[in-house]
Amino acid sequence: MPDAQAGTPPTISTHVLDTEGGKPAAGVPVALYKLGEDDRPIRLTQALTDDGGRVRDLLGRPMSPGTYRLELRPDGPFFRRISVDFQVEDVSRSYHVPLLLAPYSLTTYRGS
Repeated sequence: MPDAQAGTPPTISTHVLDTEGGKPAAGVPVALYKLGEDDRPIRLTQALTDDGGRVRDLLGRPMSPGTYRLELRPDGPFFRRISVDFQVEDVSRSYHVPLLLAPYSLTTYRGS
């Protein structure tokens, strides 16, 4: 069932896990952008991951279709900025983009 029908507005969220330390990555700067028709990013919001490594709602406004960019700036020895672009077509559902992060490796996927 889509989130909007369940009574909660759709969100864009993330969860960053430090796989080397086996714990959430707290305090990671995260920004959400929407790409314009010319592919120029327009920053919508920014936040820090909480003690659980999460930002539960980066959107904070009605969602519209288009391409969004999640940008993270981990404090590690190798990765300085990580950007993930993703397409939003169904604005009635939430989008969760988790990141598994180690000093020299990262994985992301479409979460639920």
